[in-house]
Amino acid sequence: MASLASERNWLFNPSTMKKIQQCRRLIQMEFGVKLHLTEDALVEHLNSYAGKSRSDALSRTWTELKESVPELADAVADSESSTKRTYRGQPIPDDEPPVKAVNSEGDESQPRKAKVIYRGRVVG
Repeated sequence: MASLASERNWLFNPSTMKKIQQCRRLIQMEFGVKLHLTEDALVEHLNSYAGKSRSDALSRTWTELKESVPELADAVADSESSTKRTYRGQPIPDDEPPVKAVNSEGDESQPRKAKVIYRGRVVG
């Protein structure tokens, strides 16, 4: 409990609190989600909604907040680096090239396309 309180000392600053309340209000108006100050993932939620938002006011306020509180920028950077996409426990590389499509049926290097039968008829 003491570590949680020491990590969130920035909440006691009135100007910081005003910006957080403004972000929460804008998020509730746009997305209909009510964020609570006691949530463990408050910073991550604020960051994700600010990234999804179409509101310039929300993104501007969130940027000002991150610039005024360096702990928030560090927490956001840590959460973004730790969220890797996985499939069945294996990480998915982000720079994977797209799969090439088969150009012609006579190409010997590509495997033959399987017939698709739908309701008794051959499709494709």
